[in-house]
Amino acid sequence: MEARTDSGATVSDSPSGPLTSQELAAIEDEEVLNNMLDKAVDFEERRMIRAALREVLKKKREKREKERGSRQQDLKQQTLNKGGATGVATSIGRGSMYQQPPLHKTTGQSSPSSSSPINKTASSKATPTVASAQKCPAAAAPNTKNVKQMLLDWCRAKTEPYEGVNIQNFSSSWSDGIAFCALVHRFFPDAFEYSILNPNKRRDNFQLAFSTAEKLADCPPLLDVDDLLRMDEPDWKCVYTYIQEFYRCLVEKGLVKTKKRV
Repeated sequence: MEARTDSGATVSDSPSGPLTSQELAAIEDEEVLNNMLDKAVDFEERRMIRAALREVLKKKREKREKERGSRQQDLKQQTLNKGGATGVATSIGRGSMYQQPPLHKTTGQSSPSSSSPINKTASSKATPTVASAQKCPAAAAPNTKNVKQMLLDWCRAKTEPYEGVNIQNFSSSWSDGIAFCALVHRFFPDAFEYSILNPNKRRDNFQLAFSTAEKLADCPPLLDVDDLLRMDEPDWKCVYTYIQEFYRCLVEKGLVKTKKRV
């Protein structure tokens, strides 16, 4: 297989002589670099190819992030418009991720349960507290939904440059462990070689992602690998909780920047 360089020349993925950094820098085809990495036996040569592969992924990521710029800005504005009443921040920082919307005082309207004899005889002073407590879960629902969607969008954006990852939800999209590995690799690219991972080796993928996140991000392994292997699709609530914790750990280490609320 041959890859076309910027100058129009072609470079074979089976070079006859020693590779140079200039030759590798001219290759922009990720598949060619992966094939070269599979065939390389010399340690120094493999190191150079891995560096070139990381650079190709970085260029792809930067290009796609530029193309998504205006679309993401529109999405943030829409989120602000929809979530203003619930106090949702534009980012999914630690504060906004766990924030509950303020309780609203009732204005004399009785709750459905106020028709019971007990509530009728209760003092008017205690009525606002009871009504507010009953309405709290309903008020928190929009905030939870917004945060969940923003976290999903964040995962999708961070893993978009990675082959074999297509995050659409917090369940089936994570079933083979590749999405976990891609998300961890995005922040710790030197921890392991993403290009050699096999989606059929689910146990290896889960263990690699969780152990790396625990070691480098101090993220506790909240998910049990054996439980994940017993299910075709993991429980979305479990995956969602783990990703929340991983995000929180990244924020604490300064690897994710969050916007301060005004």
